[in-house]
Amino acid sequence: MRYAYALTGALLLGGTAIAVTSSPNVGAQIAQNEGMQAAAPAGAPASLADMVEKLQPAVVNISTRQRVQVQNPFAGTPFGDLFGQGQGTKPQTRQAQSLGSGFIISADGYIVTNNHVVSAGAEGASVDSITVTLTNREEYPAKLIGRDPATDIAVLKIEPKKALPFVKFGDSTKARVGDWVIAIGNPFALSGTVTAGIISAVHRGTGGTYDKFIQTDASINQGNSGGPMFDMRGNVIGINSQILSPSGGNVGIGFAIPSEQAAPIVDTLRRGQSVKRGYLGIQISPLGEDLADSLGLAKNRGEFVQGVEPGKGADRAGIKAGDVIVSVAGQEVTPDQNLSSIVASQPIGSRVPIVLLRNGQRQTVTAIVGQRPSEDELNSFAQQQDDDFSQQQDDQSGGGQATQQSLGISAIPLTPNIVRQLGIAADTRGIVITAVDSSTDAGAKGLRRGDVIITANNRPVASQADLDAAVRQVSSQGRNAILLQVLRRGQPAVFLPVRLRNK
Repeated sequence: MRYAYALTGALLLGGTAIAVTSSPNVGAQIAQNEGMQAAAPAGAPASLADMVEKLQPAVVNISTRQRVQVQNPFAGTPFGDLFGQGQGTKPQTRQAQSLGSGFIISADGYIVTNNHVVSAGAEGASVDSITVTLTNREEYPAKLIGRDPATDIAVLKIEPKKALPFVKFGDSTKARVGDWVIAIGNPFALSGTVTAGIISAVHRGTGGTYDKFIQTDASINQGNSGGPMFDMRGNVIGINSQILSPSGGNVGIGFAIPSEQAAPIVDTLRRGQSVKRGYLGIQISPLGEDLADSLGLAKNRGEFVQGVEPGKGADRAGIKAGDVIVSVAGQEVTPDQNLSSIVASQPIGSRVPIVLLRNGQRQTVTAIVGQRPSEDELNSFAQQQDDDFSQQQDDQSGGGQATQQSLGISAIPLTPNIVRQLGIAADTRGIVITAVDSSTDAGAKGLRRGDVIITANNRPVASQADLDAAVRQVSSQGRNAILLQVLRRGQPAVFLPVRLRNK
């Protein structure tokens, strides 16, 4: 290493000698960065140090101690005793820990974090204790006051020795793409880490029912979960929650729960109450390109009703499967403001106007908002796992020419024998699929032997000729997809847009 340094120094000295002999005005030259003033992007301070100094004490480290039951893969075999779990012994457990972030919202010790930070990290695990560590390294046992798994928010309480520094929520509705933000947290257990970036997007969904995330390129990593996202005024406009990363590390795509969504939930949990959400009792699908095309509507404007739960608000209001809901309580249904979020925010028992499209006609109905059931109750209305149709061979020829060429589907009329084998209602009317070309959109969408086509473009299908006529009508209108209502054994009927072949 000494030789390398010496060589570098010699080269630099040689370069200096050349510079001196070749420049007559060398004494007047100065470095390019000499005397420069501190610069900052428009709207951002020259330094974040003063703001961080005030905010950092309100950000905490949150750790949990968990107990995980260890499963013996050789239990019940002659090798089971090798793991100390022979007959008559209890299953062994091991200790585990999780680390995350949080922030103090009151001087008396209420703290906000993500629900997943204080939840068991594995199946069969249980959380024994939660510990909060302040920036001055003081540790406190924390009590879980309340949690809301649907939005991944939890509220904790500690009993501090003195009043604590705290921060308050800001207004995330005023956040704009391009605004500067700061994230403070404990990535990889590196407490008090500060990162900065801009808002990359708002109302970003990642697959959850109530997703309205703020996306940022500020570095967020494992351990940042539950920490605050600050705007340039020092207000909390988000709770850092997720990252999108193929490697598990930061790639510049992080997500925060916006304060407009989080603050009311935190207030509810802080009062020791459970979060209640509005509910209409419908199954819905986004109005994507294929579904919109099959209906002749603009995509991403409204959501499609797949099914209606009997006796609930939507059913009593007259909403039917096949309707497209475009607005609720005066709020347009869009990808940025989905139907579930709008309905969930409505007061339980309130009467709300709902604008929908039915067979291309605009209608307005009024529904009474109910209370969303528990997830277990909802599962009884949700679709069940697919069942295989018995491999019955039928003597009848399958599918008309128009259907086979345009959809890649072969089908035959329902018979009493097929109805019994499928286990569907005896009064079901439609045609049953006998084969599907896997290279077509019908195959890609999951249609298969044993599925029953009930309607096409909202018209009953009682024969192959009915389906052929619907396909020809769609083609003559220049549309690229047809809307099929499909029934599968053990499941409620669903609407499925199927793109025509070569379209």
